[in-house]
Amino acid sequence: MKQVFGWLMTGVVASGLVAGLAGCKPHTPAQKSQTTASTNAAPAPVQSAVPLDPATLGDVSGTVHFSGKAPERIRIDMSQDPVCSMMGGDNFAEQYVVHDGKLANVYVYVKSGPPAAMSAPATTTAPVVLDQIGCKYVPHVIALMQGGSVEFRNSDGTMHNIHTIPTVAANKEIDVSQGPKGAPEVRSFPDPEVMMPVRCNNHPWMNAFINVSATPFFAVTDANGRFEIKGLPAGTYTLAVVHEKMGEQTMTVTVKPHATETANFTYSIKK
Repeated sequence: MKQVFGWLMTGVVASGLVAGLAGCKPHTPAQKSQTTASTNAAPAPVQSAVPLDPATLGDVSGTVHFSGKAPERIRIDMSQDPVCSMMGGDNFAEQYVVHDGKLANVYVYVKSGPPAAMSAPATTTAPVVLDQIGCKYVPHVIALMQGGSVEFRNSDGTMHNIHTIPTVAANKEIDVSQGPKGAPEVRSFPDPEVMMPVRCNNHPWMNAFINVSATPFFAVTDANGRFEIKGLPAGTYTLAVVHEKMGEQTMTVTVKPHATETANFTYSIKK
């Protein structure tokens, strides 16, 4: 059975911008001081667990479809920052990225499942990279396991800002400036959270989403709407997909050893 939950992810856009500024600034001094002590902090250790038995593992793969006419992508006006406006590139918003009826930037994760899966150890401790390229966050949607970390980079020749807006208290708000091609900022995220917004206080079009999974079983759909989650212990799962504008859907999937189950989802915009 598939269920559809109608919550929507809404963006937070900074206001009070000064036209022509070439950089980003922290939202308030208090917010900046809140995170200063953890700047460049080492990733938090990932919880240990009993390794999984390879003989019991299977995979899930699928495609997230978009039904109907996709919304027109909105061109971004970057004229307030001459450095950004001269970069060119794909200056379009990424709320709806649809290619041949397939939907990109959808977060896929295990919402519930067998105990062996829900307590499985992380498969990697390397930070997930979220870069700022062409005055946009790249990738637009990222995912990591709880206790893991994100390495925030600035590959642009202009000042940027990293401003996360968590709803889970343990995933402390980040609000720091990052200089042109400056040193990376590495921050850890201890608790699960879905679609945490990332903004820039002075480049209001810049946005991305961080997803923190309770398990190592998650993915983000690619440009063709495809995803794959490998190495799941056999059993019955609730698999969830989440889009920043169209909300969450779930599906029950039964995984068998040495087999790949298919889980396809379809989104549409209700009128």
